[in-house]
Amino acid sequence: MAGGGFGNEGGNLKRAHLYEYKITNYFIFACLVAATGGSLFGYDLGVSGGVTSMDDFLKEFFPKIYRRKQEHLHETDYCKYDNQLLTLFTSSLYFAGLVSTFGASYVTRNKGRRASILVGAVSFFLGGAINAGAVNITMLIIGRILLGAGIGFGNQAVPLYLSEMAPAKHRGAVNQLFQFTTCMGILIANLINYKTDKIHKWGWRLSLGLATVPATLMFVGGLALPETPNSLVEQGRLEEAKTVLVKVRGTTNVDAEFADLIEASDAARAIKHPFRNLLQRKNRPQLVLGALGIPAFQQLTGMNSILFYAPILFQTLGFGSGASLISSVLTSGMLVLATLVSMALVDRFGRRAFFLEAGFEMFCYMIAVAITLAFKFGEGETLPKAIGWFLVVIICLFVFAYGRSWGPLGWLVPSELFPLETRSAGQSMVVCVNLLFTALIAQCFLVSLCHLKYGIFLLFAGLIFIMSSFIFFLLPETKRVPIEEVYLLWKDHWFWKKYVEDDDEKDIKKPTT
Repeated sequence: MAGGGFGNEGGNLKRAHLYEYKITNYFIFACLVAATGGSLFGYDLGVSGGVTSMDDFLKEFFPKIYRRKQEHLHETDYCKYDNQLLTLFTSSLYFAGLVSTFGASYVTRNKGRRASILVGAVSFFLGGAINAGAVNITMLIIGRILLGAGIGFGNQAVPLYLSEMAPAKHRGAVNQLFQFTTCMGILIANLINYKTDKIHKWGWRLSLGLATVPATLMFVGGLALPETPNSLVEQGRLEEAKTVLVKVRGTTNVDAEFADLIEASDAARAIKHPFRNLLQRKNRPQLVLGALGIPAFQQLTGMNSILFYAPILFQTLGFGSGASLISSVLTSGMLVLATLVSMALVDRFGRRAFFLEAGFEMFCYMIAVAITLAFKFGEGETLPKAIGWFLVVIICLFVFAYGRSWGPLGWLVPSELFPLETRSAGQSMVVCVNLLFTALIAQCFLVSLCHLKYGIFLLFAGLIFIMSSFIFFLLPETKRVPIEEVYLLWKDHWFWKKYVEDDDEKDIKKPTT
């Protein structure tokens, strides 16, 4: 079967039918607090593009771009904001994040998910404070690097934390709390930018400095967080792990799930080099799908280009500063709404259905944007207002499709795929690849827009077609499968089963001599 589906969902699982749980207040508190980690990532995604379009910010740090902007104020010029130093302000954070995630892997595996969340909060707080007080580009970049380290630690730990705390039946919705708080961070950042743009001289400082607020909430809440049972078992703290599992599940009948955790931990403890183990043939599905393919493709949808540079993009298309920020608020609001839809339905309809249906929509929307710009938008030619608002609607629809598919599922699905022995290493690879492509998109989008013009949207359309095919052929459905038993799915998949045969199975197939 091309899609690698399963007729008997979970039929080969060992103890899953014995798991019991209730949705407890303790569980809800832990997940809501941990999910605030997404607001760090979201706030920065939203705030960067707005700040870099503010005149006061440009006058202080990028006067050449400010002069170019004023000279072409009434023109729709693809190259208005093409400046590598300006894009470095955005992308430096993501380069720092991809480096820090390897340190986060060590902390997450050896000290726990909670420790990484706390380290990420402290680093993000310091970065926001330095950016708010910056007097030169060097201070801006240092602040961005600290923000990036905070995102590296937070993005590494929070999706793991949520997936490990959630019952299998609700894991999709719970994990998407990370995406929901990310989207809320984007929306709040755009609303703040809209207000601070009117506070001349220092409004941009307020936008950047308010990054300390979600960092503070994440740190204070993190102090009260319990560690996940999976992590406690991994650290050998078995009694504590069972106590937390009982509190999280709301029942004392957790022996089956606890036995699975211990079994997975024993396998994990035998792995001395998890990154090297991730490269083994039996882990090829997790490497290709979880660590490389999905996090890379999540960025190659073109969505983050819109999030980074929405105000700049809309100004380039002929909108004024205020109108462009309002348009950014609209797109981020659609992102929040889409995430709520995904949270409500992903555990019912499954991951593959959301990937594929939304992928078709996104492909069509990118084609529509490219065709519209090709016919109606030129060098120095003012874009008609009706066409401009048509593009805003199309971009909002694109955002809505992304927000219920590649946005949340790009974090959810990889966090489900890795067995415990490679989970922290695998999540580090997810974050590293994600931030690498995020940084590359951030650094290259404006120059690509300048040189490729409307062709950049055709490029994204082609990539969306490729990534949808990737999902169709290679990803099995993981909904409602306990996280410690997802590995069994590979043995029934039309393509991956040849990679994951056990050594014992191979020996049985060998002819005796």
